[in-house]
Amino acid sequence: MKKWFFITAITIAVFTSCTKTSNTDCTIAAPTAVAADSQKVYLQNYLAANNITNATEKNGMFYVINTQGTGVSPNICSSIGLTYIGNLINGTTDGAVFDSSTPGSVSQFTLSSLITGWQTVLPLVKAGGTVTLYIPPALGYGANAQGSSIPANSYLKFRISLLGVY
Repeated sequence: MKKWFFITAITIAVFTSCTKTSNTDCTIAAPTAVAADSQKVYLQNYLAANNITNATEKNGMFYVINTQGTGVSPNICSSIGLTYIGNLINGTTDGAVFDSSTPGSVSQFTLSSLITGWQTVLPLVKAGGTVTLYIPPALGYGANAQGSSIPANSYLKFRISLLGVY
């Protein structure tokens, strides 16, 4: 009897140690930052000038879920795989592309390591979904320039395909 108990206990230990751990122990709080009204108005003017009427506002930023996806949604502690392209917003037009994922490959990040605008909206999308984000400086890089390609206090537009949640 002791022999079977020992074998069963070892078998259970082996199988449970091989299962993926979930991030239900996540202790990072979801972002709560809100952009100033003036930043929200700037984006509203951009959206109106570009006839974007289906954008939803959250915390002073705007987004359009182009495709919802059918997989799981990430939380702030999730690792995610995606493709993206980022443009500066210059007044009422799209500015230069400042960053994008490498064509043909999936970029992987932990959601908590990304800018607040991504942290705010990506949990609303499921794996397989696509979303366009319109992010004010307060939810992007703020007063911090990012090299020579993203000036301080930049308004950003990202097109993101969420390919996986890990």
